Amino acid sequence: MALKFCANLSMMFTEHETLKARIEAAGKAGFHAFEVAFPYEAPLEDLHDVKEKYKMSLELINTFPGNEGQLGFAALPGREKEFRESLEKAISYAKALKCKRIHVMSGKIFSSKIVDSAMSDIYFENLSLAADLLEEERLIGLIEPINNRTVPGYFMNSFKTAVDVIKRINKPSLRLQLDIFHLQQIEGNITQKLKQLLPYTEHIQIAQVPDRHEPNTIGELNYKYVLKLLEDLKYDKWIGLEYIPEEDTSKGLSWLEEYGYSRRC
Repeated sequence: MALKFCANLSMMFTEHETLKARIEAAGKAGFHAFEVAFPYEAPLEDLHDVKEKYKMSLELINTFPGNEGQLGFAALPGREKEFRESLEKAISYAKALKCKRIHVMSGKIFSSKIVDSAMSDIYFENLSLAADLLEEERLIGLIEPINNRTVPGYFMNSFKTAVDVIKRINKPSLRLQLDIFHLQQIEGNITQKLKQLLPYTEHIQIAQVPDRHEPNTIGELNYKYVLKLLEDLKYDKWIGLEYIPEEDTSKGLSWLEEYGYSRRC
């Protein structure tokens, strides 16, 4: 089974200043799909036009993160109005750009040492609301556990908790975003964890650990093995290349052909 890769334009092609220019560069490089964390500063019309010009699909965006470095509102008590607004803003962009998946960001805990139980309660309530709204719009919300080394204090930092929430809400509109870069640092045991987590997974992202460069750079993970495992497990959804190119983005893409894959999915 052929794996499908999309370029992450928050990290790749940053040689180009604007998101519109990055989409164009990815299209010229042969990608048929891309993802981007925060498209909100770019005019929708510009993004739509360049996306259509290169016949590319947008596979993932994040909810609006806020302007104070909090990285979302889903787990923040007292910020329910801002959570709803951030979700509705993401839905409007997703619909305009024909994107089916939205990563619903949790926000950061109150301190590096204390997690108030109210955060868990409001997180569940907000995600339940999101699942209902997204189901109405025929979109899918994603939960992504993020390791606390890369993002200190991020509330959603547990794969077990993420799966527990998905099971409790029990709607097809809420699924797991599985970034193998984070999985390795939070839990390790990649083979068994992928087998356990794939039934809940809607989107995967990859990068080498610990420096977040291309999969074929020196690091903790053997991505030839990991990607072959995903093939064997019959994973048929998108894999986002959420890595920081070691040097030039286009030159670094040679790893795809080296591993026997194509950016043209």
